[in-house]
Amino acid sequence: MAIRYYTNVFKIYGISEGITRALRGNEYMQLKTLENAYLKIEDDTIIDYGLMNDLKNVETEADIIDCTGRSILPGYCDSHTHIIFPRSRHEEFVDKIKGLSYEEIAAKGGGIIQSALMLRKMSDSELLEGALQRLQSMIKTGTVAVEIKSGYGLDLASELKMLTVIRRLKELTDVVIKSTFLGAHAVPPEFKNNQEGYVNYLIERMLPVVADSGLADYVDVFCDKGFFTVDQTARILEAASKYGFKPKIHANELDYSGGVQVGVLHGALSVDHLERAGEEEFDALSQSETIATLLPGTAFFLNLPYPDYKKMKKKNVAVALASDFNPGSCPSGNMNFVIALACIKMKMLPEEALAFSTINGAFAMDLGQTHGSIERGKMASFLLTEHIDDFSQIPYFFSENLIYKTIINGKVD
Repeated sequence: MAIRYYTNVFKIYGISEGITRALRGNEYMQLKTLENAYLKIEDDTIIDYGLMNDLKNVETEADIIDCTGRSILPGYCDSHTHIIFPRSRHEEFVDKIKGLSYEEIAAKGGGIIQSALMLRKMSDSELLEGALQRLQSMIKTGTVAVEIKSGYGLDLASELKMLTVIRRLKELTDVVIKSTFLGAHAVPPEFKNNQEGYVNYLIERMLPVVADSGLADYVDVFCDKGFFTVDQTARILEAASKYGFKPKIHANELDYSGGVQVGVLHGALSVDHLERAGEEEFDALSQSETIATLLPGTAFFLNLPYPDYKKMKKKNVAVALASDFNPGSCPSGNMNFVIALACIKMKMLPEEALAFSTINGAFAMDLGQTHGSIERGKMASFLLTEHIDDFSQIPYFFSENLIYKTIINGKVD
């Protein structure tokens, strides 16, 4: 048994006790801060914390880390990413500068379809190498748990290839990874002008094999303008539920699509994006356990409206923050920048943004009992900061990485 003490910690943020669901409204204030503190871990588990003045009877065999001037945060739990892709789509970045819309780029063969056609030709090892590099960059900026989606294959063999790469990432890293089957990300070229045919193929051919493979935790659908309709989404989710899959929905990024409502109706763990959402969507969410996962990096990169967080808070909606790291609409997995955007553009208080990036992000991956806060009995997955005066300096210095060390399951990155 390895015992380690982190001593003389300037501040420990995100301390919790017995939180059993995602926080809403002002409940983020349940997370406490302790100054001039210590944290004790045994192997991969948080055992204790408290004031330095109360630290007594330190075991002689314990490893002691002096953290003078540094703070401890819960590790970031990024509940929406697409980090398995063949290469960047920087050409589209230029197209967007020239004025082409997301839909126009997709219509001319770019976007998701371009990634799918390239990915189909790549080997598992090539995809794994790129994804591992991206994941390592995320760890350096504080991510300790992540959800990764398929969806750049759009045929059975390629989707299984992506899901297999996700499993290999689980084996090669200490990051906790949840896997999502996103076969309904777009309609592939072989089903052009036959979207219903692709939906049938997904339900009748792809879902049973994915379920038998045991490679996916969730099923996702891109329910939005130009992609999948509410009726098609409902059919896919109903079929997925027969195999025990929980839904996680792409909803209301491009239009008032009905994606939020169909997600709530089918008990989605989260509905993600919500750049185009209002009273009806917020009312539906407020009366459900579904978490609204906001992706401000996408709004930033695509110059979309930012989700209306103030109205969500007023309606008592459970909110999480995630990166949406992907090659087309958010080529970044830096959760510190996500937090900065949430504060600057959506007027979240830094303490709210921290809660939504940690404990609520954990609940958006069914990890709230083990991750997302500093709590006795939870996994020792947390962050040591550089010398900062207050957590608000992380979003304030938005271009800096103020994460000094990432500790995952008690292991220092």
